[in-house]
Amino acid sequence: MNLIRKITNSNSSPDEEFVLAMKKILRYRPRKVEFYKEAFTHSSLKELNSHGFPMNYERLEFLGDAVLGSVIANYLFKKIPTGDEGYLTQMRSKIVSREHLNELGKDLDLIKFVRSAIPSSNFGENIHGNLFEALIGAIHSDRGYSFTEKFIYRFMIEPYVDIERLEGKITSYKSVLIEWGQKTRKKIRYNVYEDTGNDALKHFSVKMFIDEQLTAKGRATSKKKAEEIASKRAYYKLQKEIEA
Repeated sequence: MNLIRKITNSNSSPDEEFVLAMKKILRYRPRKVEFYKEAFTHSSLKELNSHGFPMNYERLEFLGDAVLGSVIANYLFKKIPTGDEGYLTQMRSKIVSREHLNELGKDLDLIKFVRSAIPSSNFGENIHGNLFEALIGAIHSDRGYSFTEKFIYRFMIEPYVDIERLEGKITSYKSVLIEWGQKTRKKIRYNVYEDTGNDALKHFSVKMFIDEQLTAKGRATSKKKAEEIASKRAYYKLQKEIEA
């Protein structure tokens, strides 16, 4: 049973209990609780807001992604005055990578707030990052850009962003493999196919071939993620050769 359902079954006001739970995480009291409730509402519930529009976290996720990218871009622009456009773009991609956002969502344990018509065990790994972006969108809708910027600095930039460490971080193993293949004239191809099995959510499997030799496999809820998993496995399998 998720946290919001537990709150609903308690003797306290559901909204007040949710506000207190949010306050414990955010370190401030939300003004418009409806934004935060929407940030944790899964589309499977098919709920509508007071205006009759679909209510789920996807729109807030879109907003949060844009705000987060803007704040990080501004931070890097000021932090690295010698960085050119390509370098700054690369660094921003590393900071807001899906892997990093998933870690942040897990650290805040945001998934416990989700209301959904499907079991949480059926959620893909990216649900954690999606919720973090939706939360950013809710904060922006509730308190505005400046307040959201301070939140991102306090919860993301100050504790997690290390420029020197990020410079050596790989954000796309597939890109590394493709570039290596072009330099060494090796043929790299991916064979992706649907592989749902007994899972409620659609899954894809991929076989990665180098010069027609099966090198690695991957499986995930999207083709892109499956290819990245296979590429990462291939990278570490051939790391000495690739980095030579």
